[in-house]
Amino acid sequence: MSIVARPVPAFTLKQLAYLVAAADSGTVAGAATRLNVSPSALSDAITELETAMREQLCVRRRAHGLTLTPSGDRVVAHARRMLAEADELARAVGGTDTLSGPIVIGCYPTLAPTVLPRLLREFGAEHPQVDLTIREATQDQLADDIAEGRVDVAFVYDMLVSPETERVQLAAFPAHVVLAADHPLADRDTVRLADLVDDDLILLDAPPSSEHTLSVFAAQGLTPRVRHRTSSYEVVRTLVARGLGYGILVSRVANPRSYEGLPLVAKPIQPPVRPVAIDMIWAPNRPVPARTRALIGFARGLDWGAA
Repeated sequence: MSIVARPVPAFTLKQLAYLVAAADSGTVAGAATRLNVSPSALSDAITELETAMREQLCVRRRAHGLTLTPSGDRVVAHARRMLAEADELARAVGGTDTLSGPIVIGCYPTLAPTVLPRLLREFGAEHPQVDLTIREATQDQLADDIAEGRVDVAFVYDMLVSPETERVQLAAFPAHVVLAADHPLADRDTVRLADLVDDDLILLDAPPSSEHTLSVFAAQGLTPRVRHRTSSYEVVRTLVARGLGYGILVSRVANPRSYEGLPLVAKPIQPPVRPVAIDMIWAPNRPVPARTRALIGFARGLDWGAA
């Protein structure tokens, strides 16, 4: 039986690593400092990579940094996966049972106070050799980060999530109304959206929260009167506590006061609205390192609460 020899690539993992570092830093000098090599050595490696691939991968301007070309974007996306697999291979050959290496955890900002402390403290204590870093971003940004390999796992609401992800549901929570303690409806057990529609809404304006809030009203044939929009969860609570309107939120906090210390109340919506699921997502098209699999299993085993 004849053996067909596979061609040897004309480029190296080091060249790919240099290109990825330059793309992340935005400048050759910044990437060189990060990798502890000279700028000329890094620049030469990228030039050699472009020659091997017969493509211009980036545009380098002294005053404007480095910008990837469309071909460069594709190469960097593939390079991230290849470098991650190479790192995993090196760890596997090392023969140690201790989990180690980096995990980048993405999180939607309003979920971060609920999700991140438990993972960083409890999982971090169990696996001290794993380097956990976090990135907070909107869900569309996190989807891009997952696809491009900049984030390993992300915690998001089950709304506007790309179908091109693996996912597991951790919990589900219904939206609730947030009112100032002296609001006329604050003493009710539940609040009808129809009773709020003529009041001012402080809208959490960060995808997908804004879309979800407006859809809750639309499902009942209502249109809220939006007075202020903010991408900050705490700003919503602070403005509500000041009596400037009401809020519709999903995430709950144990502290019944605003950032300024003013009292707030949270009320269930009547009739009840569909609970919103909290999902953990990751890329389906590349191997999941053992350390990331361990984090996924750890998160699935926690009691996050339920609707």
